[in-house]
Amino acid sequence: MNRKETVDGLRQSPKVDVCVLGGGINGISAFRELALQGASVLLVEKGDYCSGASAALSRMVHGGLRYLENGEFSLVRESLVERDRLLRNAPHYVAPLPTTVPIFDVFSGLANGIVRFLGLTRRPSRRGAVAVKAGLGIYDFLTRKRALMPRHQFRGRKSTLEKWPALNPAILSSATYHDAWVSHPERIGIELLRDALSAGTHAGALNYAVIEQAEVGEFLLRDCISAEKFPIRPRLVINATGGWIDMANGMLFPADDRPAPLMGGTKGSHLIIDNPALRDMLDGHMIYYENEDGRICILFPYLGKVLVGSTDIRVDDPDAARCEAEERDYILQSLAFVLPGVRIQPEEIVFQFAGVRPLPASNDSFTGRIPRDHFCTLLEARDGGPPVLCMIGGKWTTFRSFGELAADMALQRLGHSRGVETTDRTFGGGRGFPKDRSGWIRDLSESTGLPPDRAATLFERYGTDAKDVVRFTAAGADHRLPHAGYSARELLHLIRTEAVEHLDDLLLRRTTLAITGELSLDMTEAALDLLAAEKGWSAPRKAEERSRFLTLMRERHGVAEATLSARNEQRSELCETTARSG
Repeated sequence: MNRKETVDGLRQSPKVDVCVLGGGINGISAFRELALQGASVLLVEKGDYCSGASAALSRMVHGGLRYLENGEFSLVRESLVERDRLLRNAPHYVAPLPTTVPIFDVFSGLANGIVRFLGLTRRPSRRGAVAVKAGLGIYDFLTRKRALMPRHQFRGRKSTLEKWPALNPAILSSATYHDAWVSHPERIGIELLRDALSAGTHAGALNYAVIEQAEVGEFLLRDCISAEKFPIRPRLVINATGGWIDMANGMLFPADDRPAPLMGGTKGSHLIIDNPALRDMLDGHMIYYENEDGRICILFPYLGKVLVGSTDIRVDDPDAARCEAEERDYILQSLAFVLPGVRIQPEEIVFQFAGVRPLPASNDSFTGRIPRDHFCTLLEARDGGPPVLCMIGGKWTTFRSFGELAADMALQRLGHSRGVETTDRTFGGGRGFPKDRSGWIRDLSESTGLPPDRAATLFERYGTDAKDVVRFTAAGADHRLPHAGYSARELLHLIRTEAVEHLDDLLLRRTTLAITGELSLDMTEAALDLLAAEKGWSAPRKAEERSRFLTLMRERHGVAEATLSARNEQRSELCETTARSG
């Protein structure tokens, strides 16, 4: 991920087979597929990699149980196959998640579900035991040959409330099945990117870059970091910008040849809650429940906190997507419905995020009925410019198969053939993943002199790539950073090897400091000092970056500077208490 080498290579040779616009998970997947086939390919992302919808997912890797009532059986089948592949190919970040559905009726939703399946109504309704049983039966049938997960089971009211006494006492029963969750989705994007770039110099990627129209068949690439511009000449463009597809097409095509709108995304917002009692009462399960209006909501333990969401609201401008006050109220109201004795205090909401689902254009009055499947549309330019392949729809779980689809269409257009399959290709910290995790961690500790708890932490963060982090941190003087389990050289390793250009790249996406509510103001300043020194920033530039980050945290994630400052004292008190007790 050497920015200078990538830019220098493009200056020398502006021609590429494919330019992929959009560095979210789907764009990175298509880029990786093409790079591994030997195609000359450039990835261009206007912000940071996986900084849009790909950073705002529900952290689930799932088949999409509720898509069955939309009749999207092929999507559910594909999603379940890709879920199981991720469990094998990315075991360091993707793990099984027992999921429990509280049930309040027996037959409710059955007739409505049938007519909804037939397209005769759009209105959601509560799903009763029979409808849930039917859906889970299909889920089990679709995964019967792989059988990586236990089959679903039902509990009666008594045993359900014995296990989860805080659930709404109006419950009649519950059903438990297994899906999966992802701990570090943005890091998976980075690892896929690195896998693509390892294919050779024919593949290059730039974050914080945009392309602009120039002459027919040629674009200008503007590097937003250096402000330089230089030409690129792709034979084909893949528009993988998600919710921004129509805006990107407006730039790719002349005004008199712009295609009709293709996208109609909806916003999903989530909260991260620091409430140990709530986390513990979940007992490692996700509660997959319906709010009183029939909207599906989720609630599960996430990296020591609790994730709860989400909303499903139409949005016109993906750049303006953020969790609004009324959405927070809705999510908390839904939580109070399923767990009526739980009350969340405002200060317990340590982070919030929102993203736009890249759904196809639809006039459906109920957003839950908009198809969640994915497909590609090839647009030809009348002025002789390169054709544009638009990646429409898609959900995080199916990024690999969606990228494969787009790449195969591009290869066919270019007259190339596929030579490398990615179905069973592990990547990043999933390579050489041990069956005996404890033994691997023990060996790492003993061979490096690293304390066992530190070795375990790095393995949790990076999988088998922890060896590279340890090797780098051991090569120079290192020290722990304030109020966090990160060291200075660990962050420096990320800055140097993972295309970090802004402070939010480091604190929101390369690490989990912000989303887990572990980030303090002292830690922010320490990370900024490291980044500024590495980039050679002046004092004014450093101050500008500090202001940029704090504004982003306040406006997009509901975390004010005063909150970060208060965490300084909280972390200091915790450290003092731990030291006294130890």
